[in-house]
Amino acid sequence: MPNLVPPVVTGAQAAAYRDRILAALPAGADFTPLMTLYLTEETDPEDVARAAEGGIVTAVKLYPAGATTNSASGVRDFDRVRPVLERMAGIGLPLCVHGEVTDPAVDIFDREAAFIDRVLDPIRRATPGLRVVMEHVTTKDGVDYVAAGGPDIAATITTHHLILNRNHILAGGIRPHYYCLPVAKREGHRLALRAAAVSGNPSFFLGTDSAPHTDALKEHACGCAGCFTATNTMSILAEVFEQDGALDRLEGFVATHGAAFYRLPPNAGRLTLTKGAPVAYPAKIETGAGPVTVFDPMMQLHWSVA
Repeated sequence: MPNLVPPVVTGAQAAAYRDRILAALPAGADFTPLMTLYLTEETDPEDVARAAEGGIVTAVKLYPAGATTNSASGVRDFDRVRPVLERMAGIGLPLCVHGEVTDPAVDIFDREAAFIDRVLDPIRRATPGLRVVMEHVTTKDGVDYVAAGGPDIAATITTHHLILNRNHILAGGIRPHYYCLPVAKREGHRLALRAAAVSGNPSFFLGTDSAPHTDALKEHACGCAGCFTATNTMSILAEVFEQDGALDRLEGFVATHGAAFYRLPPNAGRLTLTKGAPVAYPAKIETGAGPVTVFDPMMQLHWSVA
């Protein structure tokens, strides 16, 4: 994700950020960061093309200004980024979108559907061949749009959106550790996401959007959006796919569908999941900045990474 402070907006900044990540890896770690540029109204199409052709970036991320964490530098006037999108379509570089409008007149639970109608569909019609990933899709509207959209569009689904509906955030008291953006929607939308995830449709794949905000930032008068699922994501997903009789489709969702859409080889490494007695995960992880609460899926987990 390029929405740092300041954001990663040029190829040179992406290369420097990649080098920082690699320098922080523990000895012997096998990890290749895939870098993404933050699209702004000043983004240079040729800089994007050079970064892609040089193997520095794998995608460009569109944040509507004000839509999520650190998105103030995002796009307000979509006509101003049209040259970048046309250049991306020409070289096959995917555009990842945070799919929400920021119009205050649009209810927060309707912003994804409005984004499809007002922004995404017009962009795709005006830019044939543009490859798009709707990141962290949260509605049946989004699922249906992607499923009918052909080979140039896909969507990621988070672990927590397979579990949460808006009642979990609001009913019986506000639960800040379930607050995320895009915000969880009605139960019918959650069920549509779950059906898409376990379907085996290669247009849908995992994007955890795991956010390690400290408790002090989550439990706050204006708390941060995001759920921290990195610790137990594979256990949760295995449980969900087993419940739906789809364990044979888990590998595609978490490992191969996304690689195929990005035209990357699948990872050579493998994870082995084992089922046994209920698995216990820590409720919190201590960090130098304070404790981070681990996502609670509200069900027993029986799968663990061997």
